[in-house]
Amino acid sequence: MLDVLLVDDDREFTEIAANIIEFLGHNIQVAADLAEAKEWLASQSFDHILLDFMLPDGSGLHLLDHLKTIHANAYITFITGHPSVKGMLSEVCGPKVDYLVKPLQREDIESALNRKPAAKKANKTSTKLHFDCLIGESAAMQELYLMIERVAGTQANVMLMGESGVGKEVVASAIHRMSQAEGKLIATNCGALSNELISSELFGHEKGAFTGAVAQKIGVFERAENGTLFLDEVTEMPLDMQPNLLRVLESKKVVRVGGTKEIAVNCRVVSATNRSLESIAQDKVLREDIYFRLAVFPITIPALRERKEDIPLLANAFLDELNQENDKHFSWNKAQLERLCDYDWPGNVRELRHCVHRTFIMSDPNSNELRLPSSFASPFSLAGKNEEQNNVSAGQTIEDVEKNLIRVTLEKVDGNKTAAAEMLGISTKTLYNRLHAYGELTK
Repeated sequence: MLDVLLVDDDREFTEIAANIIEFLGHNIQVAADLAEAKEWLASQSFDHILLDFMLPDGSGLHLLDHLKTIHANAYITFITGHPSVKGMLSEVCGPKVDYLVKPLQREDIESALNRKPAAKKANKTSTKLHFDCLIGESAAMQELYLMIERVAGTQANVMLMGESGVGKEVVASAIHRMSQAEGKLIATNCGALSNELISSELFGHEKGAFTGAVAQKIGVFERAENGTLFLDEVTEMPLDMQPNLLRVLESKKVVRVGGTKEIAVNCRVVSATNRSLESIAQDKVLREDIYFRLAVFPITIPALRERKEDIPLLANAFLDELNQENDKHFSWNKAQLERLCDYDWPGNVRELRHCVHRTFIMSDPNSNELRLPSSFASPFSLAGKNEEQNNVSAGQTIEDVEKNLIRVTLEKVDGNKTAAAEMLGISTKTLYNRLHAYGELTK
C-alpha cells in the first residue's frame, strides 16, 4: 500500500483518479495547487506523487525542486495533456521522473504506481558518508558522530537542536539507521498542522470521527511501530495539544480520534527544534514535562559556519550527485572552494546545497567549468535567455520552460486559449493565470 499525493487543479479528474487509486488499495491525498501540495509535504511523507505540469500558482517543476530541497524520496509521475511535454521535461528532469498523458485509464495509473524508481548509480565520490548520510570530518562532526553511536544502542528519546538548515532530519535518519530498528522512520512536521489536524496526524482517527473523515486513518505513532518517529518543529505544537502527546509518551498507548480502544505503540521519538534552550524556556513553547520526556538525550547540531573545513567536502558531494544524475563532469577550482568557505551560510547546509544546484544550472553544459553566482545572497541570474526559444537546455529556468510551452501551444492553435488549455491538459482559468503571470505573452 502506497501513500500517494495527487496534485492537479482539474476537480473532475482528481475525483475520478482518487477513486481509482483508493480502489487499487492505496492511501490518497489531493492538492489543487503548489501551496496546498507543500502543506501536505510538510506534514506527511509520500511514496508517490502524481503531479500536473501546469498549476494555478506555478509549474509542477517548482514542486519537483522543492522535493529535492526537503530530501523527499517520493517517486514522481508528471501528468500532462500535451505529449510534447514528455520530451521537453525529460531533458530537464532526467530519468528519475515518469510521465503520463491525459486522458488516463485505470491501467495507466496502476502501471505508474507499480513502477519503481531506477536504481541509483554507484556513488563515485571519494567523500566519506558517515551512517550512509552524513558528511564532515571536523571536530564538531566527530563529536556528533560519537553521540549518534552512543544513543543509537538505546531506546532513549532524542531532541535535535540547531539552526534551520543544519540537517536535523538527516541526523534523525542516521540515528534510525544506526539503531538497526525493524520498523520505518516516519516523519511529520508539528508546526505545519492545525489544532484540528494534529490529533488525527499523530494518533489517527476512525471513520466518521469528524466531517471529512471518510475512512480510517492510521496515525504516525502506529506507522512508526518498532521504528523511529521524527517530530520536526515540535516546539511549534499548540500547547493545548501537548498533554495528549505526554500521555502517549508515558503510557505508550494511543487512542484514535473518535475511537475508544487503546492501541499499544512502540517507537523511539526523535524530535527537532530550531529554538535555543533559552527560547524554549522563556517563550514557554514547550511544557517542562514534555521537554524531559522528549529530550532524554539532547543533541545540538553545529551550524555550517562552525565547521567551515567541511564545506569543500559537502560542495564536492553535492556536485558529484548532480554530475551523476545528469551525466556531467563539472569540478570546482581552488578559488571557488575558497569563496564558498569565506561565506557564513546563514541557511547552513540547505543553503549550500541550493547554491551548488544553482551553480550547476548556471554553468555551460558544453564545458566542465562551473560558474558561481556573483552573490550568494541574491537570486542567481537567469540563464539561457538568448538561446533559441524552442530549445530546452540546462540552465533554463522553470519559468522559461513553461513560458516556452505555452507560447508554442498558442501558436499551434492560432491563439485560441480554450483550445490551448485543452491541449495542455489544464483549465482555461489556470492558463489565464499563467498568461497573467507572464504578461508579455498577452501583448
